[in-house]
Amino acid sequence: MFRERKTSQKMTPLYLVSALLLVGAPCLVLGAKNYGQALGLSIKFYEAQRSGPINDNIVPWRGNSAMSDCTVGGWYDAGDHVKFGLPMAATTHILLWSLYRFKDGYVRANQLNQMYHMIKTPLNYFMSAWDEQHHRLTAQVGDGGTDHNYWGRPEDMKMSRPCKYVDSNHVGSDVAGETAASLALGYLTFKDKDHTYATRLLAKAKTLYTFAKAHPGVFTGSAGFYQSGNWKDEMCLAAVWLKRATGSNSYLNDAKNYVETNWAWAEGWDDKMLACQLLMYEETKESKYKDAVVGFFRGWLPGSGSQLKYTPCGLAWRDMWGANRYAADAAFIALVAAEDGINSATYRKWAAEQINYILGDNHHDSKGCFSFEIGYGSSFPRKPHHRGSSCVANKPCSIGDAGNNPHVLLGAVVGGPNADDSYTDTRGDYVHNEVATDYNCGFQGSLAGILHLQQHHTMPSTNNKCPCRH
Repeated sequence: MFRERKTSQKMTPLYLVSALLLVGAPCLVLGAKNYGQALGLSIKFYEAQRSGPINDNIVPWRGNSAMSDCTVGGWYDAGDHVKFGLPMAATTHILLWSLYRFKDGYVRANQLNQMYHMIKTPLNYFMSAWDEQHHRLTAQVGDGGTDHNYWGRPEDMKMSRPCKYVDSNHVGSDVAGETAASLALGYLTFKDKDHTYATRLLAKAKTLYTFAKAHPGVFTGSAGFYQSGNWKDEMCLAAVWLKRATGSNSYLNDAKNYVETNWAWAEGWDDKMLACQLLMYEETKESKYKDAVVGFFRGWLPGSGSQLKYTPCGLAWRDMWGANRYAADAAFIALVAAEDGINSATYRKWAAEQINYILGDNHHDSKGCFSFEIGYGSSFPRKPHHRGSSCVANKPCSIGDAGNNPHVLLGAVVGGPNADDSYTDTRGDYVHNEVATDYNCGFQGSLAGILHLQQHHTMPSTNNKCPCRH
């Protein structure tokens, strides 16, 4: 599947950025990681992806953009400027789940308020996107082909940005279900912080779920970019979170009809059946759901039952498109499963080692540290496939411009290495060097989970194959 993963501001010199990032940097010991710093950087990446009005200076080189969209706000998907509803909702769901389950991890990192601020961007967008009166959900803003032919800042876009909808004539319970799940989980996350806001989220979640249930089917409007293979996994997530939000067992009965117990291929923007299985185990304690989760990780973790390729330095390498993403998403689910008492020691160790790889334990010679998260440490991608960070105001730019991106896209995780750990930092490589909102969500969720373990003194000893020296 082709998927190009897919303001006039004074630039901060790279040496100054590096100096600032060294505050509270990792200790100079073999393999040490500053997970709190990495989490804070990840939150900044999402702030850089904002569409619509920006009224702060969190990312100095970003400004207002796409102010005339049919639904204003939300996140740009990746290195492009389309707003795709399915991956945006999938990303939001994982991020909210991490806040719901590992809130103390955000507290430990001193990032709780920053997280609350960041996550309201997609939640506010979803509330605007769901038009209850006309039973219509904005599922995409922008044309993928036209957008990808434009290389420039989002603030300077002038092309038409058509909208695609889920409505009574265009099914899309995958997009609608995941959006409802995010809204319901948003309620659970905000109800003790801002009850009025949370109540609005829940009201939207209920009506959107009811609509999606009555109009089942996969949304085909984003084919070629984000074509889902199923809709029941997203509806399962929505039903489980609505059950928790309302206490109504009718939602749980719905979820039992949506869940499947086959072993998932991966956890990602498309397939969330693994997440559904784990949540159903939490709700029912039925062994069939636990067995499905255990079966998934039997196929993923190293050992006699493993069906997955590993790079020489230890990354669980599911696919060349966003290899880091698939490993990090699975790591997050592993950390949640461990909290549920499922193979806790094994899953925690494996998950932490996957995150360690992304943060630097990925070189065979153990000399220096290269982080796939931009801004972490001193060695990281300088030329990510990302339009906004590669361009400055009042100056033409192109994908082929020489030199590093003039803006440092703090916190973004690039797609990742080849199966042999090799990687080249080149802007034109949208397979390995693009960034995306869904590339960061499991990574950030895992960081929160690891910080939770540190807070409770249950962090496992790790043994990465290629530990780096800071």
